[in-house]
Amino acid sequence: MRYVIGVMMFSLARLYHAYLFVLIIIGIDQITKLIMLALIFEPPRIIDIMPFLNLVPVYNTGVSFGLFSQSGIWGQVILSGLALAVGVLLPYISRNWLRFQRWGAIMMAGGALGNAIDRLLWGKVVDFIDLHLGGWHWPAFNIADSAIVIGVGCILFGAWRHDLDEHDLDEHDLDKKNNSDE
Repeated sequence: MRYVIGVMMFSLARLYHAYLFVLIIIGIDQITKLIMLALIFEPPRIIDIMPFLNLVPVYNTGVSFGLFSQSGIWGQVILSGLALAVGVLLPYISRNWLRFQRWGAIMMAGGALGNAIDRLLWGKVVDFIDLHLGGWHWPAFNIADSAIVIGVGCILFGAWRHDLDEHDLDEHDLDKKNNSDE
């Protein structure tokens, strides 16, 4: 019985930490958006940071990098519902994944919820990061979009680099390993 309670507490602690980090990502995203709304949206202006980086005021009705921006009100409802589902369920679903993949899922969840909050507040997402080279500009994005892309990268890299050393061994795994050595 003590073993079962220990494993359950380990899983609950892992979930608690996952949702805590989701909230941190949402907080960072929302704070940067509020700062940018005051700095470059009212009145609209562009700030050159580096030869390849600007801060620009862009409202986005689509998903990451403006995808599906012409989808109308039903698209907004569907995108918001999907973002909420991903944000709430992904940390739970990923609780037993490899550590690197779990972090990716947490970043994806935080980014999805950060952009969903924008859709609920303003009906669109606040984007402000403009990367460019010469006359070519990547679609404007924000911290939430960055978290989503980095999260997907972590999940894909973890799947490609699947290795037992990267597994978090909980007490159950250690007991099985110790019993097989006897």
